[in-house]
Amino acid sequence: MPAPQTLIAGVRAEKLEAPMRSAFEIAGGSLDRLQNVLIQVRLKGGSVGWGECAPFQAYNGETQAQALSSARSAARWLAGLDAARHERLAEALAERVPCASARAGLEMAVLDAWARFARVPLWVYFGGAGRRVGIDITVPIVPARDAAAMARAIRRFGVRALKVKVGRRAEEDAERVASACSAARPRTLIVDGNAGYSPAEALRLLRLLSRRGIRLDLFEQPVAKDDLDGMAEVARKGRCAVAADESAASPADVLRLARRGAAQVVNLKLMKAGVRGSWAMARAARSAGLGLMIGGNVESHLAMTCSAHLAAGFGGFRFVDLDTPLLLSKDPMRGVRIQRGGIYDLSRVRSGIGVEPA
Repeated sequence: MPAPQTLIAGVRAEKLEAPMRSAFEIAGGSLDRLQNVLIQVRLKGGSVGWGECAPFQAYNGETQAQALSSARSAARWLAGLDAARHERLAEALAERVPCASARAGLEMAVLDAWARFARVPLWVYFGGAGRRVGIDITVPIVPARDAAAMARAIRRFGVRALKVKVGRRAEEDAERVASACSAARPRTLIVDGNAGYSPAEALRLLRLLSRRGIRLDLFEQPVAKDDLDGMAEVARKGRCAVAADESAASPADVLRLARRGAAQVVNLKLMKAGVRGSWAMARAARSAGLGLMIGGNVESHLAMTCSAHLAAGFGGFRFVDLDTPLLLSKDPMRGVRIQRGGIYDLSRVRSGIGVEPA
């Protein structure tokens, strides 16, 4: 029989909103305010866990209203179930909840509640390989002059890994990347097309950057998510590593990308595959010889720190794109914070994620 202390006494879902310093624009659209969903899971033994659903319509078509409705529907089903069986609950949520970000937030909250009860920090749960990760910081789609100003601020913060959003017009995108690179002088450079280019346009961007003496460490999702031949073409002709983001939402996707030579790196996101699914994708990528990256949508420290636990505990993530809490002018969370230099230090987390509402 399940231990009474780990039975789910109640689940609550409510809007989680916060102002942003400026709009965050990608190839598919923009967001100017955090509009997520906060999940609270209470266990009969008194432990409380927290999760965050982060829909982003410009990225995956999901809205806050959809995530909130899905989470509230699932909350009624979860009541009375055993959080200690969180892996089976994650499987059931994958079948019952069509909204991916809602599934992720619910799964996160159940796992956090159980880990707090068990007094296990999540970086230990995920394998204990490490307890710190360093991040890149992203420059969104902005004019080149603004990109340079943002890049200077990134350098002053002590971060030397830079990511620049592209995917609109190759000439303007190249200007943005060049301005940001000149200001930040990064050691690691990523550009992210968010599926906005054709293969020809992506290769044109690479040529424009090459003429300026700029070489990428990674080209993330240059073309449409279903165009695996185009992904492979960009990697082959552009002679650069390609990361799959929108193209990779499951372990099966990871293996398909590896077979087709369509990506050299896989970007995991809790909001695509959930916690358990992302962990499985990491194992699949490692077995297939693909590199590891982790990112997210526009999220507070709650969801981003959960991702940091996965990256630190599993180990081997070269690219860690968990910077969106820095976009918020007022963070609604307390606990783990991104430190100067772009570091998530999880060593003081005694149980669970180590983040909760302020």
